[in-house]
Amino acid sequence: MAASSESQFVTFSLGEEIFAVPVEVVREILDHEDAFKIPHGPDYLLGLRDVRGQGVPIIDLRIRLGMSPTARTPHTRMLVLDVPIGDKVLALGLVADRVYEVVPFRSEQIENAPDIGIRWRSDYIAGVVRKDGGFVVIIDLARLFSDTGPALAGVAPRSQVA
Repeated sequence: MAASSESQFVTFSLGEEIFAVPVEVVREILDHEDAFKIPHGPDYLLGLRDVRGQGVPIIDLRIRLGMSPTARTPHTRMLVLDVPIGDKVLALGLVADRVYEVVPFRSEQIENAPDIGIRWRSDYIAGVVRKDGGFVVIIDLARLFSDTGPALAGVAPRSQVA
């Protein structure tokens, strides 16, 4: 009998929704600080933040996924990620309403993302896991931030986001 494979994920929330990213792409988790604004950037790009001598673009994932902008609270955190995209690694910071924990998910727990007409496009969802009577959405970071896909080609005005 083959052993099931298990992966570790960092879970965080955006509003009432719980999301996860693979632990191996998370460099560190920091308190939220205001970013240095970049003129004419997309609305989800909050600016740059110095992270240990490196300028890291800070993304409001709520805006990127068609949600309302993040309202800063004492629980707001920034996940500093190293996202492999093709032959390069993209360093970026994602603002989260709250970061919870590192949890293991077995491969058989991860279901394909249903195409259910939710506010973000399901092709950016790597899978969903049932947990505590709800769902955890695993984000496909490479797809969400790939320069070859539609993610960084610009976002639709909020009125056009399904």
